[in-house]
Amino acid sequence: MSPEQVEEIARLRALNLSPKQIARKLGLRPSEVNAVVRKQAEELAITRQARGELAPIERCLINENAANKLLDSKKKGWFGQGDSDDEQDDGVGGLAQIFVTRLEKNQYLVVSYLVDYYCLGVKDVWGPRKFNSTKYSALVEKTYASFDQGYREITLELAQAIIFGAVEYAQKLGLNPHSDWSKAKEHLGKPLFNWPKIEFGRKGKPLYISGPYDNHEKIVAKLKETVGEGNFDYVIPFS
Repeated sequence: MSPEQVEEIARLRALNLSPKQIARKLGLRPSEVNAVVRKQAEELAITRQARGELAPIERCLINENAANKLLDSKKKGWFGQGDSDDEQDDGVGGLAQIFVTRLEKNQYLVVSYLVDYYCLGVKDVWGPRKFNSTKYSALVEKTYASFDQGYREITLELAQAIIFGAVEYAQKLGLNPHSDWSKAKEHLGKPLFNWPKIEFGRKGKPLYISGPYDNHEKIVAKLKETVGEGNFDYVIPFS
């Protein structure tokens, strides 16, 4: 294959043409184009790693319940949760399940962030883990099937705004993120500077909803210390 053909494959691939489409356009066999595309992807990944760069973002997902609360503006120019009397019952207990996925060598590189936007910040995290296309699709469908409204695709900017913002909010309450946060935050890349304003907590103050693995006595004591008795709400359904 000539250098000109290799260069043209790269150009057409950058336009999101599939290998089969490129093969038809250039009069080549799909296997030939696939071999070039794989080699180019590997070379690009090696170059990025050498420069300390992250793989490109493929997509970011969030459960629709959380997106409705955090991202659907109720006032012009404001992202937040409003002032209705039923704010506690958002269907998910103040939890946002966010997948941030990058594409590396034709594999999906996923980090999962479970964000408690009422109080605790990043409550749980795993990854990065690699998936092929089939397993990635199954992961997404299985994870978001537990949310009655499914999921929504959002920008990296919005994912950063929620995740970094929730961590900052929790730290002001004296609460640290999950122990794997320091590694997982690298997957988000450098923070962007034009985040929208997002309101955390519920109705202007923290709401702590205890989970089965929480040390709820320690968390409630910390909240009393940092914000004071009566300045936060809490629910402890587990004993």
